Amino acid sequence: MPTSYLPYAPDQQLLLPHSLQEWLPQGHLAHYINDTIDTLDLSAFFKRYQGGGSRNQPFHPAMMVKVLVYGYATGVFSSRKIAKKLHEDVAFRVLAADNFPKPRTLSDFRALHLQELAALFVQVVKLARECGLVKLGTIAVDGTKLRAKASKHKAMSYERMQAREIELKAQIDTLLKRAAQTDKAEADEPELDIPAELALRQERLEVIKAAKQRLEARQREADTRRGRKPEGKDADGDDGDGGDGGDGGDGGASDTSPQPKKRGHAFKRAFGVPEPKAQDNFTDPDSRIMKTSAGFEQCFNAQTAVDAGAQIIVAAELSNCAADSALLPTMLDAVKSNTGQVPEVLLADAGYRSEAVLAQLSGKQVEVIVALGREGKKQSEIDAHKHPHTAAMAAKLKTQPGQDKYRRRKAIVEPPNAWIKQVLGFRQFSFKGIDKVRCEFKLVCAALNLRRMAAMGV
Repeated sequence: MPTSYLPYAPDQQLLLPHSLQEWLPQGHLAHYINDTIDTLDLSAFFKRYQGGGSRNQPFHPAMMVKVLVYGYATGVFSSRKIAKKLHEDVAFRVLAADNFPKPRTLSDFRALHLQELAALFVQVVKLARECGLVKLGTIAVDGTKLRAKASKHKAMSYERMQAREIELKAQIDTLLKRAAQTDKAEADEPELDIPAELALRQERLEVIKAAKQRLEARQREADTRRGRKPEGKDADGDDGDGGDGGDGGDGGASDTSPQPKKRGHAFKRAFGVPEPKAQDNFTDPDSRIMKTSAGFEQCFNAQTAVDAGAQIIVAAELSNCAADSALLPTMLDAVKSNTGQVPEVLLADAGYRSEAVLAQLSGKQVEVIVALGREGKKQSEIDAHKHPHTAAMAAKLKTQPGQDKYRRRKAIVEPPNAWIKQVLGFRQFSFKGIDKVRCEFKLVCAALNLRRMAAMGV
């Protein structure tokens, strides 16, 4: 007896059109994002197209937002891949309702509305709070390094910039001399497009000069924060003898007038002069070399504050400083700005340890618990006179309640950071420049929050 199969007729045409929504099962993430985005305020996306007239028919902004958010929520960040998914993936096709924007259209929409897409993060956080997923009893803060859209091989140290600048100037002088030679002399030389070579080297020289200026400006800011004064300025900012300890030469040996005695020791570098190994990246100057699990890479330091209730990210900020120690007040302010309330308890690991920061947060209406070292390692004695707030934190961490509260930190904040990299697959930004990168990181966190809310069945 022949086997009986269920009907299979791939060439059979549909007699009646099917509803697109029926192509996906109930509870699918695409349905959740579709319904949730419709509840958000998208008026900012429509402003750009107001007054366009009947002939100007762009794709509907709500559809574009849903497709982009779903792409980020499922690990599809490339506009080309999203455009391909619109033809091949049922969920993307349902959200787009059989619209097929080109990759350039998707890319331009994301770039033009990056600020508006980032603003969706706050709306999603407020929605999660209304749904009861954000309690603000305990939050934990942590940072993770995400790669910039730049290669570390496109960076150059300050020392190498100085040497390369001299080389390029010498090459430019040589080319100018060759250009001034007689026609006979030029005829004996190999064929060379001197104007093009001059333009190429001049362009390289300008790029290196700009990078040097950025490094020097950053170093001046860093020296100023440390309390240094420019050479030739005294402590009050008046013209003086280089009282910051710099070399501050007198400019010549003919001046026999008595010189005031210098104060302090001589610095190894003049004010505003970077270390020889200080680097600047030509592709994305805002990015910095940071240590990651894969070695040193061009990165940004992404910060997340996660609520303990349902592990919703309630604050997402970003810095190009590898150290976390100064970022705790910024994250606390972001939590208050996004939710309108400060949490009861704020947890952070030893990377956020700072006497100045603990002193700044001591008057806040939040209990701050920051680790003072790696778990399992013996801590050195703390001078309570020099570091009173650090000593008080050490005493708190020795109590059972303090230990019980801090023990929750790892389970609260580290999973969302892992989800960003492992579940969504987001490890490198699509934009250059710290302002655009900040916006994209908030879009990533908004997409992750929506995915988390859908999983929670809210």
